[in-house]
Amino acid sequence: MSQVSSPIFSPFTSLGRKSIGSLSFAFSLRSPAATPSPLSLRFPISPSSPPPFTRLRLTSLRTMASHIVGYPRMGPKRELKFALESFWDGKSSAEDLQKVSKDLRSSIWKQMAEAGIKYIPSNTFSYYDQVLDTTAMIGAVPPRYGWKGGEIGFDVYFSMARGNASVPAMEMTKWFDTNYHYIVPELGPDVKFSYASHKAVDEYKEAKALTDLSFNLSMLQLGVDTVPVLVGPVSYLLLSKPAKGVDKNFSLLSLLDKIIPVYKQVVSDLKSAGATWIQFDEPKLVMDLEAHELKAFTLAYSELETSLFGLNVLIETYFADVPAEAYSVLTSLKGITGFGFDLVRGAKTIDLIKGGFPSGKYLFAGVVDGRNIWANDLAASLEVLHSIEGIVGKDKLVVSSSCSLLHTAVDLVNETKLDKEIKSWLAFAAQKVLEVNALAKELSGHKDQPFFSANATALASRKSSPRVTNQSVQIAAAALKGSDRRRPTTVSARLAAQQKKLNLPSLPTTTIGSFPQTMDLRRVRREYKAKKISEDDYVKAIKEEINKVVKIQEELDIDVLVHGEPERNDMVEYFGEQLSGFAFTANGWVQSYGSRCVKPPIIYGDVSRPKAMTVFWSSTAQSMTKRPMKGMLTGPVTILNWSFVRNDQPRHETCYQIALAIKDEVEDLEKAGINVIQIDEAALREGLPLRKLEHAFYLDWAVHSFRITNCGVQDTTQIHTHMCYSNFNDIILSIINMDADVITIENSRSDEKLLSVFREGVKYGAGIGPGVYDIHSPRIPSTEEIADRVRKMLAVLESHVLWVNPDCGLKTRKYDEVKPALSNMVAAAKLLRAELANAK
Repeated sequence: MSQVSSPIFSPFTSLGRKSIGSLSFAFSLRSPAATPSPLSLRFPISPSSPPPFTRLRLTSLRTMASHIVGYPRMGPKRELKFALESFWDGKSSAEDLQKVSKDLRSSIWKQMAEAGIKYIPSNTFSYYDQVLDTTAMIGAVPPRYGWKGGEIGFDVYFSMARGNASVPAMEMTKWFDTNYHYIVPELGPDVKFSYASHKAVDEYKEAKALTDLSFNLSMLQLGVDTVPVLVGPVSYLLLSKPAKGVDKNFSLLSLLDKIIPVYKQVVSDLKSAGATWIQFDEPKLVMDLEAHELKAFTLAYSELETSLFGLNVLIETYFADVPAEAYSVLTSLKGITGFGFDLVRGAKTIDLIKGGFPSGKYLFAGVVDGRNIWANDLAASLEVLHSIEGIVGKDKLVVSSSCSLLHTAVDLVNETKLDKEIKSWLAFAAQKVLEVNALAKELSGHKDQPFFSANATALASRKSSPRVTNQSVQIAAAALKGSDRRRPTTVSARLAAQQKKLNLPSLPTTTIGSFPQTMDLRRVRREYKAKKISEDDYVKAIKEEINKVVKIQEELDIDVLVHGEPERNDMVEYFGEQLSGFAFTANGWVQSYGSRCVKPPIIYGDVSRPKAMTVFWSSTAQSMTKRPMKGMLTGPVTILNWSFVRNDQPRHETCYQIALAIKDEVEDLEKAGINVIQIDEAALREGLPLRKLEHAFYLDWAVHSFRITNCGVQDTTQIHTHMCYSNFNDIILSIINMDADVITIENSRSDEKLLSVFREGVKYGAGIGPGVYDIHSPRIPSTEEIADRVRKMLAVLESHVLWVNPDCGLKTRKYDEVKPALSNMVAAAKLLRAELANAK
């Protein structure tokens, strides 16, 4: 940069030092007589003009080929969560929410810029979900929300996500095999697409105009030139569903020619705003696609080609190997500059790259795991990068995260109380950014030796640590391989024995487990953990809460009760805290949906149960009522899938260890007189591998793990399980093979999609409770609305197997929502019992 002085700055000699990437700049503003230092930055100022903003384009200083697919949105201390909930509760304004959001975005861009990342994403921030953002972008708003056109605002946007007083929310389901949820687009032949949200362009401009006051120099403007990220048009359509009333066989891909014009408008606006790169996320390419689905990618990007001219275009895939057919189609697309692959979960893709990669194209190599929190094995990643460097070309190889870092915790710096040895083994999103850049620097010949040495030391520590291995646990889990643990009698025989003991009415009512977690309840747990109240005071407070929940359920006349789980923070964390082999964070939050965050435990070693975990609270609750009280447990597959799992042994081996620990707890609950035990497997479906060839092995060990937990109980003990939002139809036979006595399933947002599997002839002899109303929305359904849902269920299910329940736990709701909703649910069940009796 040329050195130009100005008399305006002659009184000053230095304004400090600033680091960007690997370079440190001393800002010396000297008089004309002074000799500038080699790295001083000088600004041309005209005495007759006011001090201008001088744009320091960080992209010109970042020379390392590094890329981040996406970044967590919630903030290091869940700032967005609290801002959203305050706005939804009417305690703050839209402007307040927007300010918090803008501050978070700015901090993320600056963080990546200062770390030296070259390709920084924008438009990965969302107020709820990136697929919903795309729905807003193309104006695909279902008619029930009353949108009349124009730019989509918070009212319509949040109504689609959460519902409102008059209409329900859109369906929500799992994002591939993660615990993140997306809002499912509802499409049909009559939908009118239009450019209805300019968020992608606005955020690009926002990053480009970013200023950095940490320079103590008001005229300095950073201008972070980001890579705007869009959900690709083909993946968007394949992630959608036919709207209500539309034939279920309607081809969603037939809408491609209708949405491409909107994408062209967005691309045009991004080009006009100055974007030089654009990223399309097309994760559906890792799935087993049919020929016409693969052809849609060729059609879409051929149609976009002229619009994309003059832009560098990246197509990003993640979460699994790209199949050979899809790889061939992808790398043949016109107008594409680079291709991104997950080389952590998709290691076989490396063979495809070695077999042929298009000349002159960029390869964005995802070697830093975006799904887990273990420190990267830098030496191993370098081996992978060097193995493909000669094929791609050094100047075309970009080091990347394997997927968005949305699925990891935010920043390890905030973990001040975490065990130091275990902490040294970890890397959260902020640390993964540094790992990506360190690898890119090494490829450029600028190895950060201290960083690599610290990494090698941490990996060696983890490998040799005695706290990781428990020989007796290893032996017990190994003995389960090839076995077939299950209850010896049929489910019909067990249900008959259980009915004699429980004497339940037809269409029995229950809830899924948790009741609202009030501010007072959270305060009690927090104070107990901080040792501000005694154990006696804590136990007394929790007992009072359980008693309140029991009385509410008795007053509502619910048939099978729950204790409300007031002692629990999270359904996985609570158990992990009482099992060996787990570690916990203070701020390791990960977004699940909307403002809902979870704090996954870290499974670092072999798992065992030192002592009973729930028996005291369940038996206490049972002593307060004559009605059946459910013992509430989280199942082994869900504990596995909702934790950060050790990556030094196969996942199924860890799952078997957890199953044995839960088995001990189930048998202790039975001995304590608990006759109904729910073992939640909310995450069983989400763990299903994305490739069909891998399904059978996963379902075999996952179902086996569940059966292990309850194979030793008596026929009269009723085993329930619960599953969350997912497409269950393709695994219904495995669900039957779980051999539970009763299964409850989230169903209310899917318009009874699950019931179609029974309509098509699948026989299910166990009890089943498809959720009758959506607890993820504050909306309170009427008695008649719930009764109508149950009538639809009775059209395909026998009344003697049907249960009536909400579709998930009530933890996130408020009592003024829960009480009337449950009252209407019980009233609906009684109404239908009378109808069934009269029909006889």
